[in-house]
Amino acid sequence: MTIGFTLNGEARAITCPPETPLVTLLRDNMAMTATKEACSIGRCGACLVLIDGKTANACLTMAFQLEGATVITTEGLDADPLAATIRKALAAENAFQCGYCAPGFVMALVALLKENPSPSEDDIRKGLEGNICRCTGYHSIIRGALSAARMVQETLK
Repeated sequence: MTIGFTLNGEARAITCPPETPLVTLLRDNMAMTATKEACSIGRCGACLVLIDGKTANACLTMAFQLEGATVITTEGLDADPLAATIRKALAAENAFQCGYCAPGFVMALVALLKENPSPSEDDIRKGLEGNICRCTGYHSIIRGALSAARMVQETLK
């Protein structure tokens, strides 16, 4: 099956079995290795991408579901000022140790702050549900997310 979709702003067409997970396409066929494969059952958030502006687990999204979709991976966020703000705030708080989960957390925060640029701490915690980090106690991630939200709010003034 040949599937046409937009990946990080570029029209792409790929031929593969329809049941191929997006995470496999990204990592093995398109060299988009920031999307991580971890649990493979949609519970850890390491493979989060944006599909048509909404977060989606790339391990649970099959190729046949991509026809005509717009997919953004972590690599596609490199020119996004919001993503740069989030990354800067997370780094300032030393939010991650190994970094394996970091792309998924950034994707979740980008989606959250685009939808709600003034989230409460509770909103942030809900927005990050489904993202697992095995290295931290989450406190530094929450602090970084709150800092990013403050930075976004300042730019809106």
